[in-house]
Amino acid sequence: MVLHKFHFLALGLIGGSIAKAIRKARPDAVINAYARHPEKLNAAVMDGTVNRVTAVLDDIDPDTDVIFLCAPTGANISNLKELAADKKLADVLGNIIITDVGSVKGDIQNCAESLGITANFLGGHPMTGREKSGYENSDASLLENTYYLLAPSADTKSDYTEALTALVKELHSIPLVTSPSEHDRATAAISHVPHLIAAALVKCVKDHDNREELMRTIAAGGFRDITRIASSDPSMWENICRSNTGEIRAFLRSYINELEKIDDYLEEKDFSNISGLFKESGAYRSSMPVRGRGSMQGIWRIFVDIPDESGAIAGIAALLALKKISIKNTGITHNREQAEGALYIEFYDERSLNDSLPLIKAAGYNVIVDK
Repeated sequence: MVLHKFHFLALGLIGGSIAKAIRKARPDAVINAYARHPEKLNAAVMDGTVNRVTAVLDDIDPDTDVIFLCAPTGANISNLKELAADKKLADVLGNIIITDVGSVKGDIQNCAESLGITANFLGGHPMTGREKSGYENSDASLLENTYYLLAPSADTKSDYTEALTALVKELHSIPLVTSPSEHDRATAAISHVPHLIAAALVKCVKDHDNREELMRTIAAGGFRDITRIASSDPSMWENICRSNTGEIRAFLRSYINELEKIDDYLEEKDFSNISGLFKESGAYRSSMPVRGRGSMQGIWRIFVDIPDESGAIAGIAALLALKKISIKNTGITHNREQAEGALYIEFYDERSLNDSLPLIKAAGYNVIVDK
């Protein structure tokens, strides 16, 4: 089954990245898009990603192969209901693969069941992203080497699942097929609850800091790393918690139980169990892939031991600039609790990081790669 014509309902960061990746993989594909304000997608037409933009939700070519629902979960459900109720699409909608890109599958799967379109609905979730939203920040590379979860139901046509899986591979993503319920259970554990934990930890520090803000001043290293995701979009996470409440609460309760165990160990001075916790968790974490794109883009960062002298940072920056290696961010680390170097350099991608290593080492600096 060859997929040639695609229609996007909304075209922001994720939808735009998928559309660009399709255009790159299949230059002759037909890609159309819907937007309530079509003028916002002028750039998508000008750069050749999209063939046509429409402001009418049901303005979908009857020979479309795939509809991508790329709005927030609530809007995707509303759009899906509107499409299913449209009499003009009644004869063709059942022959089009319908997929979404949301991080929760339960609600939209239930909607598909209520509408009687489970045979051609197949939930999707590319586990990628970046801090900035909107089509202007989309990039085909966001799909590269990222897990793309596909969550067909028992009713989904197998050839539709196979066709979408093949497309995901063409986009240089890694397809993983699971059920909608297992998807929500897994993402609650590795994404949704960690975001809540990070936000709660930051709030706890804020609430317990002293008047001189000592905690805020020395926060660095491990604290900043494990709480980075607390800066995520509040409205998006409100919707996620609203949609995946059951699975989030179940895993959150498990996490609270683990914290209570730790509190018991400390009360009983049972430090051997504390040691065992770190050994078990450390071994499991070390078995995880080192790099990848999660719900936020991965970090490619090194720490460099530099002398406290004028021009040291500028010298390293010039060294990288000569080889046309772009730096995303840089700064001085005042808290070196993880034995990092004083200077940190963050890159846009893994290749840039790897290209920088021999250059900086050859200049005589000690380099530590952030794992």
